[in-house]
Amino acid sequence: MSPSTTSRRRSPSTIRTSYELRLPALEVHQGPNRTLYSFAVDGKQLPLFATVSRVHRDENAEIRGYQRPEVLSHIASIRRYIESEEPMIPNALVIAFDKRVTFEPASRDGKHGEVCPGTLIIPLDSDSAEEEKPGWVVDGQQRCAAIREARVKSFPMCVTAFITDSDAEQRSQFILVNSTKPLPKGLIHELLPTTTGTLPTALQLRRFPASLIDRLNYTKGSPLEGMISTPTTPGGVIKDNSMMKMIENSLSDGALYRFRDASTGEGDAEAMLALLMDYWRAVSSTFDEAWAQPPRRSRLMHGVGIASMGFVMDAIVDRYRRSHLPTEDLARLKDICHWTSGSWQFGANHQLRWNDLQNTPRDIQLLTNYLLLEYKARVWSQPEPRRGKRGRS
Repeated sequence: MSPSTTSRRRSPSTIRTSYELRLPALEVHQGPNRTLYSFAVDGKQLPLFATVSRVHRDENAEIRGYQRPEVLSHIASIRRYIESEEPMIPNALVIAFDKRVTFEPASRDGKHGEVCPGTLIIPLDSDSAEEEKPGWVVDGQQRCAAIREARVKSFPMCVTAFITDSDAEQRSQFILVNSTKPLPKGLIHELLPTTTGTLPTALQLRRFPASLIDRLNYTKGSPLEGMISTPTTPGGVIKDNSMMKMIENSLSDGALYRFRDASTGEGDAEAMLALLMDYWRAVSSTFDEAWAQPPRRSRLMHGVGIASMGFVMDAIVDRYRRSHLPTEDLARLKDICHWTSGSWQFGANHQLRWNDLQNTPRDIQLLTNYLLLEYKARVWSQPEPRRGKRGRS
């Protein structure tokens, strides 16, 4: 049996041409009143029989449809992945068919338990409007759009379908499919370093920072060994997402940028790790009373502290990049930092208790600006130290 076949019939009274798309499929019975159909089809053929039911209000303010608008950036990311060398999308699309779609069992005795092989017959009409098509995409509209726009000849997709004429049933399934809990970001970050091949752009960009975090967290002797909270290291006191943001900021235009390979987004991992370990080792010794404490007891271990101290790292490395002294000036900031007690003195009329700082863009910016201004006032006005007879290169 071929993967899909079409038969054509022409009505004598009109010029409209009708087809049938015949697809090998499995009929699966889930309980006494539920039937699903599982099949594969070239994704380029999906627009022939399936469309998207956009959520909107009709003239009577009644809700119609259920799908959100297309997310162009998401579609573009999936399209690039489909156009890569070895794409694979194992999760099936979900399509709701109306009752014009039928199923023919392969044989009378071909049923195996609750599963029956056969052929799904989908009527096609070359002149039908979108709303007249027999199928509606319940889950996978971004993938459908990406396949439609991808510069590939074909891209087969797995589909799970059910047959109903009820809009309410379609809407219920849409909510059920899209309300499931997504994978925790921490699990994704921890798995990324061990992945291969092309990933969607957002994940591809995070794979290298995630590998640095993995090395920092699990390298013997690292100042951050076992301190970054992940699904396999739940006792860590630093949120993995806080470290991710700190490293991404530095890779973008900070201390790690000079080791970065712009063509790949990765770079000299060993040089980056050496710098990160040297810096955070200096942080741990300078602020020893605040180090390795839970975030509720130390704002140094909190997201606001990790982010702001990351920007301080960038500033120190920028000052000493020629003599490679990225850590020696932290002690000059010790007396103004209130990680575990007291109040931060941001100005004559602006003080905040140590634990009032939160992991918000506003507080991160406030603390970063304060630390960088104090660093420049206390350190940049001093002559750059010499390195013995080597001097400056």
